Amino acid sequence: MKSLWKRFWKEEDGIGVVEMILILVVLIGLVIIFKSQLTSLVNTIFDKITTQSGTI
Repeated sequence: MKSLWKRFWKEEDGIGVVEMILILVVLIGLVIIFKSQLTSLVNTIFDKITTQSGTI
């Protein structure tokens, strides 16, 4: 049992998962912080698409 615990403790395969989770947490945090700016940017882009789609 002791050797199993040592092997588990030294295992490095889970480090990639932890890194991905940390990256996701940072991205979600940035989206929450800049939510209003992102919303206005997307609305502006869709307004331009809508107004300029009649010219095609």
